[in-house]
Amino acid sequence: MTDSPPDIASNFVFASEVAAARAAAQPLVALESTLISHGLPYPDNIEVARSAEAAVRAGGAVPATMAVMESRPCAGLDEAAMQRLATAEGVKKLSRRDLPVALSGA
Repeated sequence: MTDSPPDIASNFVFASEVAAARAAAQPLVALESTLISHGLPYPDNIEVARSAEAAVRAGGAVPATMAVMESRPCAGLDEAAMQRLATAEGVKKLSRRDLPVALSGA
């Protein structure tokens, strides 16, 4: 008997654009959300994030801005999620070492 690797993708929340790109085997580019939550003041942070996503689209790929929202890994952010990251107080900056705790909801 062989063990299959876990289906990690089943844990993700995919934005509709990202889900469609995955289904169509289109190229995806992961973008970090730190510049939205920690990099620049509002509303500059939203404008820069939108510009980065537009540049990815212009290059023929689909942007997937990555974030952990409500203890779930998200690939691609809708407007409401982007606004929440851009304006919320106390958004945690995560690195690989922080992901288990962030995903556990602790």
